[in-house]
Amino acid sequence: MVNESAEQPVKDTARNIGPVILLGPPGAGKGTQSKRIVDHYGVPWISTGELLRDHVARGTALGLEAKAIMARGELVPDGLMYGIVASRLREVDCHNGFVLDGFPRTPAQAGWLDAFLAKEVFENKADHTPGNLQNSPPIVIQLLVDYNQLLLRIAGRRSCPTCGRTYNIHTQPPRVDELCDVEGARLLTREDDREEVISERLAIYERQTKPVADYYRSQNRLIAIDADRPMEAVTAQIFSVIDGNSRGKG
Repeated sequence: MVNESAEQPVKDTARNIGPVILLGPPGAGKGTQSKRIVDHYGVPWISTGELLRDHVARGTALGLEAKAIMARGELVPDGLMYGIVASRLREVDCHNGFVLDGFPRTPAQAGWLDAFLAKEVFENKADHTPGNLQNSPPIVIQLLVDYNQLLLRIAGRRSCPTCGRTYNIHTQPPRVDELCDVEGARLLTREDDREEVISERLAIYERQTKPVADYYRSQNRLIAIDADRPMEAVTAQIFSVIDGNSRGKG
């Protein structure tokens, strides 16, 4: 969003942070914090939605299979998503870590990810390259936000159709009500940010994601962070968690 603090943390692109997973409801700040992790540590941000669209656009075997399934109005099965995710995580830019967006969404997917990383360790045990990502288990961070605060964050979001700048009429409003500070264009509200659909979005998140959080909590691997605080404070704590769990230079 606009109006963020001008003070930015010093970049640390030499650290092997391993895989990072952010869990949190819509409006918790996962997108903002993911971007800050990516910029600070120089690791890729991996969105399963974008991966899927890329495979479909390029006409890969996995993409063609997924396209046929989606054309029938069906969900892409886990087995196919596993192939797409595995292919991406084996690329060299992931060796110092990555931020996963949209995965895992179920305990089964979380279990697959654990098994995949363990298998990669076994298969690459002759690879003594320092900082190989498979030497680190996922760092799983849950962003906790009060329900009423979530409603304010989501219902208040606005974006400029011309320049893409984002605002919040409650916490980061434009200088002129409902108009972009830069372009002067009337700000838009996303369809799924309308108040009548927010409650259902949050309910769906709770049903789908709670089991994933429970999966990592049962293994004492879930780190909960109060995300009701200012963004800079949340970022600082996330970096502290990552630094405390990472492996130093790659």
